[in-house]
Amino acid sequence: MPGYVQVNSKVVQVPVAPGREVLARRGAMLAYTGQVTFRPVTAAQGISGMLGRAVAGETVKQMVAEGSGQVFYGHLGLHLTVIDLTPGESLQVEADRLLCHDASLTSSVLFLGQQGGIRGAVRGAVSGQGLFTTQLAGDGSAVVLAHGGAIGLQVTPGRVVAVDPQAYVGHRGQLSVDVTAKVGWREAVGRGSGEAIQLRVQGQGVVYVQASEQKF
Repeated sequence: MPGYVQVNSKVVQVPVAPGREVLARRGAMLAYTGQVTFRPVTAAQGISGMLGRAVAGETVKQMVAEGSGQVFYGHLGLHLTVIDLTPGESLQVEADRLLCHDASLTSSVLFLGQQGGIRGAVRGAVSGQGLFTTQLAGDGSAVVLAHGGAIGLQVTPGRVVAVDPQAYVGHRGQLSVDVTAKVGWREAVGRGSGEAIQLRVQGQGVVYVQASEQKF
C-alpha cells in the first residue's frame, strides 16, 4: 500500500485502510476521499498509549481515521516532515509537534528525568519539552510539525551534533541528547552570541531541527 505523500510543505496525504488506521490531532483533517470515518480517541480505549499521555498531563486530543480512502492533513499552516520508522527504531518528539501517525505504532510517554537524571530534566526545560516527551516505535510513518520546516541531520558514532535547544524538534534512532553550557565572560556581561546553551546529540540516528527558534 502506498505510503504518506507530502502534497506540499504544509499538507500531507495519508492512506487509510482496514488494519491501517491513522491517529491525528483533532482539527487537523483538511479533506478526505473514500469511505473514511473519524472518532475521538479516549484513554479508556487504550489506543497508542493514550492513558500514559493523560497521566503525563498532555492535552493534545486525537482522532482516529478508519475505513478505506485518503485523508489530507495539515495544521495552522505549519510546515511538516514525514518520518518513516522501521522495526527497532523509535522517534522521540514533543506531543504538540505530532500531526498524525499510523495507529499501529506503539506510543508511550517518557519522563526525561529517567534519561540522564537531572540533565534530562534540564534538557526538557531548555528545549521547551517540559518533563515529558512522546516516543513512537514500530513499523510505520509519522508526521511532525515545525516552524519554517525541519531538516534531518545524520548522527554517527564519534560525530557530535550540537543543536540550539529552541530549534530542536525531535530525534530518531539510538541517540543521547545532553545539555551543555559554554559560558564565558562575554555571556556573563551580556555580550555573548546567545548560543551558550546547546544540546549535544551523540550516537546513531537522525536529529530533526526546525528553521526557526520559535516555539509552538
